[in-house]
Amino acid sequence: MSDFTLHTLDSAPEHSKPLLEKSLKGFGSIPNLHAVMAAAPTVLEAYQNLHQLFMQTSFNAAEKTVIWQSINTEHQCHYCVPAHTAIATMMQVDQQLITALKNNQQLDDAKLQQLRDTTLALVRQRGQLNAEQVQTFYAAGYNRQQLLEIILGISQKVMSNYINHIAATPLDDAFKPFA
Repeated sequence: MSDFTLHTLDSAPEHSKPLLEKSLKGFGSIPNLHAVMAAAPTVLEAYQNLHQLFMQTSFNAAEKTVIWQSINTEHQCHYCVPAHTAIATMMQVDQQLITALKNNQQLDDAKLQQLRDTTLALVRQRGQLNAEQVQTFYAAGYNRQQLLEIILGISQKVMSNYINHIAATPLDDAFKPFA
């Protein structure tokens, strides 16, 4: 049981209220993760900014999903795995890819598998890739910009995954069918 509050527009600290309004406008409701983060306005603002920036990366919807879900499953995030399954579905990512990522299965697409392997290597090795790993990533068709953009995605997911762990964030009703 968590002692974290799921803040509403009424209960949130003053500086979090416009951030929660932004969440409400963007999602149609306040995701429970954002409701938890509202206890620390700078955290919620940083998370929203990281999300917006990651959405602007050079990765397509499938590639973003590979990065997010690779990290979410590695961190065993009870909240983000189903949340990003729902998001990937809304982004019209191929259902076979969504299922493979959720179940930690090998991906059919070699380029996407390399993206997953590189993402997981960055997480597991704390950013310390060797020259062969970097060259294999480039040989798959990715570039330096994208290598850096993976780290942006990791930054976003570390925030959400770790906060969900310590807060035991309850899953939103909208995400429950994807659990």
